[in-house]
Amino acid sequence: MSHNGLVSAVGGAIEVSTGIHTGNVRVSVELHAVQPEPAADWEEIAEISWRSLSGKALVAPLMDDPVDLPSLASRGPGRYRLRVHARGRDTAVDRTVVDEVVESYLLQSWPAAHQEALPVRATDAYGAHLRAQDADETIVIDHEDLLNTQTGRERDILRRADRGD
Repeated sequence: MSHNGLVSAVGGAIEVSTGIHTGNVRVSVELHAVQPEPAADWEEIAEISWRSLSGKALVAPLMDDPVDLPSLASRGPGRYRLRVHARGRDTAVDRTVVDEVVESYLLQSWPAAHQEALPVRATDAYGAHLRAQDADETIVIDHEDLLNTQTGRERDILRRADRGD
């Protein structure tokens, strides 16, 4: 598991850490044939490598069906790089319920060989807090544990990645 305060790949799923506990976030997806430039004006940006066995990687909220966004595995099964951009994570950290959309995410995906996780920009306080924790203290919610877990900071935005669901 990579530990960069924004995105991680664990057990076939990609997880993005949001600042809010419960509520909606704005998510955009860009699919590229080659590595794009990072987008400007984002507070946090990090990259990870991942592999799609099924050729599908669907964006989905923690406990819901996938949203109407394209699969991040744009070229079918294979290795990919994912760059996650985040804005607004410091606005409502861990509030029980947030009614308005205060966080935005941009996901850029492209085919690429495996590389180490890479922090591109790290400026929000919530990301700094997560990065300061020891890796074994980071709370990661496994899909099978969701119904039994009330705590946790990890949002499973891409929980169905590589599972083909």
